[in-house]
Amino acid sequence: MKTFMQKKETVEHNWYIIDATNMPLGRIASLSASILRGKNKPTFTPHIDCGDYIIIINASKVGLTGNKLDNKIYYDHSRYTGGLRERTAKVMKKNYPIEMVERAIKGMLPKNRLGRAMYKKLFVYADNNHPHIAQKPIALKINAKEVSEDGK
Repeated sequence: MKTFMQKKETVEHNWYIIDATNMPLGRIASLSASILRGKNKPTFTPHIDCGDYIIIINASKVGLTGNKLDNKIYYDHSRYTGGLRERTAKVMKKNYPIEMVERAIKGMLPKNRLGRAMYKKLFVYADNNHPHIAQKPIALKINAKEVSEDGK
């Protein structure tokens, strides 16, 4: 029996929508990265972009467990001397919720040309509105415990 290898021309991409309200960030990120890669399909082929499109709404209401709101720090560097910028997860959630969710998902994708192509199929929105209604996305329910507003 031969191993099945999917061709780029035969891939069918679906659209999924995930509501991030009170859901743990890591749970959303790992599920989204798996769907973007196409690992949820029986026709998964590692060297082909066979994943689906993901729309994440309510990114500003995503939850973090434990003390991550105060202890988790996001770093950026401008590549100039003294150009290190540090932001806590609380600041990121308040001011940059889209970037926080995108960073979590992008870190779980491959670090190559194929990973960059997969990342382009991710759409994150801070509130409930999105312009992808014409694609008729399928709602995904995540089986995870909800996180309260204080993160515990």
